[in-house]
Amino acid sequence: MRITQEADYALRIILHLSKNGIDARVDAKSISESEGIPTRFTLKILRKLTKAGLTKSYRGVGGGYSLNRKPASITMRDVIEAIDGPIYINRCLYDKEYCNLHRTNTCDIHRELNKIRKTLIEELESVNFKDLMR
Repeated sequence: MRITQEADYALRIILHLSKNGIDARVDAKSISESEGIPTRFTLKILRKLTKAGLTKSYRGVGGGYSLNRKPASITMRDVIEAIDGPIYINRCLYDKEYCNLHRTNTCDIHRELNKIRKTLIEELESVNFKDLMR
């Protein structure tokens, strides 16, 4: 499993918005310049974060983006999954048709990888953006 550059940028965007406060509206260009992310890529990421309910978008003069939830209720898992989808270490854990051993439930390797996946998810859920601001 690898966290994509897009997810890394999304984490930075959410932290940026968290530092500005839940009600502060920040335009994409300001976020882009502050975080060193190309503006078009920032807009693409913000669309995904808004679709996932993590941010809100505002149109027109005074528009921009803000958090849709308090930083304490947004975890690293929320952001990564909003961008990259569900977290899996091995394709066999999410695509049962990919692995013929999964159908017979005899693969000890996959059971152990699933335990590791659950630990990783718990760790990502334990880190929220309020904590990251400290």
